[in-house]
Amino acid sequence: MNNVHELGARAMVELTRSGEISASDLLEAHLERIDAHNADVNAIVALDVESAREQAKALDALPVERRGRLHGLPVAIKDTANAVGFPATSGHRHFADFRPEADDLHVARMRAEGVVIIGKTNVPEMAAGSHSFNKVYGTTYNPHDPARSAGGSSGGAAAALAAGFVPIADGSDMGGSLRNPAAFCGVVGMRPSPGVIVGAEHPNMGDRLVTVGPMARTVADTALLLDVMAGPTEAQPQHVPLDSAALQNLEPARLEGMRVAYAPDLDGRVPVDPEITSALDALVARLESAGATIVRSCPNLDGADEAFRTLRAAEFQSTMGELLTAEEENFNDFLADNIRQGESLTALDVMRALQTTTRLSREAADFFADVDLVLAPTTQILPFPAEQTWPREVAGQPMGDYLEWMRSAWLFTPLGLPGISIPAGFAEAGLPIGVQLLAGPGRDVELLQSAAAIEALIDLGYVDPFARDANRDRAANRDQDTNRDQPTNQNPAIADLAVTSDPTPASAASSMEMNS
Repeated sequence: MNNVHELGARAMVELTRSGEISASDLLEAHLERIDAHNADVNAIVALDVESAREQAKALDALPVERRGRLHGLPVAIKDTANAVGFPATSGHRHFADFRPEADDLHVARMRAEGVVIIGKTNVPEMAAGSHSFNKVYGTTYNPHDPARSAGGSSGGAAAALAAGFVPIADGSDMGGSLRNPAAFCGVVGMRPSPGVIVGAEHPNMGDRLVTVGPMARTVADTALLLDVMAGPTEAQPQHVPLDSAALQNLEPARLEGMRVAYAPDLDGRVPVDPEITSALDALVARLESAGATIVRSCPNLDGADEAFRTLRAAEFQSTMGELLTAEEENFNDFLADNIRQGESLTALDVMRALQTTTRLSREAADFFADVDLVLAPTTQILPFPAEQTWPREVAGQPMGDYLEWMRSAWLFTPLGLPGISIPAGFAEAGLPIGVQLLAGPGRDVELLQSAAAIEALIDLGYVDPFARDANRDRAANRDQDTNRDQPTNQNPAIADLAVTSDPTPASAASSMEMNS
């Protein structure tokens, strides 16, 4: 079947479960795509073709009644997550040879539903930041312009989806690590409500900061994967329940009568690229024409900045402080500085930050009594040149550090809301633009239903980034730069790689389950 990689995940599963196409044939179609284009983007790392073929063959032998909801879908797991048979480096040299003995819970659930794990997806060093480069695997590039960033920390996942290497992907999000790369690469990334997906193996602030989440090319496929990932465990019975039937048979919400709060700059809190604002203004006008009620408003974010930075620094210090002390040379400067910020925090600082998140969550719940949805920019900037570690300026305003340019995503994290980024169109240069949608706490299904309706209104469909000659030219020009280390799909951790005090993305590092 020609161009089977362009199908949605649900359509692929219909074919594999019915036997119209085998899991092995579906795998080979995706491996051909990876072979043709992964060298340009470096999205998938630790690729294991032999293992993937063995998994697909075993799935083909299953009777129809035992074929799962994800039967035969090729996937690559985020390199912060544990998947048996594959490394889990978090983009850091310390973990370059680490091989887990058990799957993380969400990976085990995906396996049980019939995925074929082909490898891992690249991340930033310790998943910190929204540009995926590290000293283990190199830099991941944007399929829509291979000279630009794919975002992060789930940058490899987003790039793999956009490139047609996989139909679904897992990711995780602290400060936008599912949403930012989705916007940069023109795919869908969802941060669920805290407690929807349990079983995070890395403890954090009550799972409020970090959550695993689904990514795909469509909202419906994102809902499919969320349904597989979500649910309680015996060890963690407390969770936010979702309507599984509604996720499996996702129905778009009605646009007529939908109450949308439009926050183009989060009440003046963030500068935004004019092309992004223009795209969102046009979308809002279309929503209004379709019968939605639009108000200019934003949930209260007073104190969100300090609360997020405090809890993030405390989290980083508690999980990475000892490793930084032992191996400072293996950390990039801005991550090391962020970890050290946690050293000066007191218990009172952390308690006040937690109290702020409680207040913000309560105020957000009240806010959503009057609106169904918040519509805001996912990112403040278009994908930036990949040789930059992080953008120093947004819309003419200087950025103080590597977190500031991502505030449009992470300012919402302390509120405990479900959020999703869906493609909103393309800028003049052909770079993707994402729109961020947020719903009230626990309203994940309603968020997906609203997102599906808006996705249908935008009606982009799958855009093959490699169908444009300009992208191949950009990749060729990038690789002619003799000052750039070439990305590799092999683990060079045992090699004597150069370490610099201010690493560039071509020679820097990756993640854990923590994210920007």
